[in-house]
Amino acid sequence: MLINKKISAQFNSVISNVRKTSELVDCSGASVFIIYNDNIVTEEYWGKHSKDPNSRCIQADTQFHVASVRKSYIGFAVAYAVNKGYIGSIDDSIINYISPRALQILNGTTIKHLLTHTHGLKMVNGEIFREFPPGESWAYRGIGIDLLTQIIKNTTGKTVAEIVAENVFKPLNFSETGWYGEINEKLVDVVRKPNDPSWTTSKSTDGDKMNMYVSSRELAEWGYFHLKQGFVNGKQIVEKEIIDIATSLQSPSTIDANFPQNGFLWFVKDLPARKSEIGELVPKGSFQILGYTGVTLLVIPQQNLVAVRAFNSFGSPNGFDYLADVKKFGDTIIECLLY
Repeated sequence: MLINKKISAQFNSVISNVRKTSELVDCSGASVFIIYNDNIVTEEYWGKHSKDPNSRCIQADTQFHVASVRKSYIGFAVAYAVNKGYIGSIDDSIINYISPRALQILNGTTIKHLLTHTHGLKMVNGEIFREFPPGESWAYRGIGIDLLTQIIKNTTGKTVAEIVAENVFKPLNFSETGWYGEINEKLVDVVRKPNDPSWTTSKSTDGDKMNMYVSSRELAEWGYFHLKQGFVNGKQIVEKEIIDIATSLQSPSTIDANFPQNGFLWFVKDLPARKSEIGELVPKGSFQILGYTGVTLLVIPQQNLVAVRAFNSFGSPNGFDYLADVKKFGDTIIECLLY
């Protein structure tokens, strides 16, 4: 992707903010990358790929485990399927798109419910349970993602990885973004607690599992691709409508106004919401995605800005308020623009 580099000191306090966070969480390296007014203005890397003092230094081609940030790519694949007519509407019942042997417990659940974490489903010991009626509350559960990736494959005949590769990665020459079945030297070690039951990996490269790694610069470029609504390098890479629906508010009006607000899995900024992961100073129309590793991608269309922070931690130490921390990241960016 062709983006000029004009490094400036304007966002130095953001670098300081991310450095402070990297000292509070259990990581061995981190980075921050900002694109503002179509220029790369901040690009910083520090630390190493692992706690081994002889390990590789964090650098431009270092790929971080992005955890739930992968959901922005899944959201794109769903938006693509809707735009191309593979999915009639996100208001359709999910049982129209999955196995005819689908459980009755799925009745009443729409694709929109899956995209906005309002489906009310939960997987426990291999069985699906319902926590609340669809559209009446909000809960961040992995089963919604599993169902979405299944629906994408069933409707398009392609995997999430194939859709994003064909429509975005290849046209933009992305080479530091993907799902990996094997570790290589450019992938950071994920620092985590021993035997952490929430840590999973996979040999699958279909885009359906939590084994996605992306460099900070390509994650920022992924955000810039959305900021520009698919028009980059002088070309409309994908239909503008795909980006529009993916990053617009889709959460049902029936949920509590203080719950997080979502587009196609992206967290979006609309009316004030107490449980939002986006900073209070960040303007309406912005959208963000956050991973369990602390990797964060924030897009602020009103300011023509994309910001990425990346760490190689997994989870948060006791007493660390990750929600307040990620909000502060966004608010610090806005402070750099206002003062």
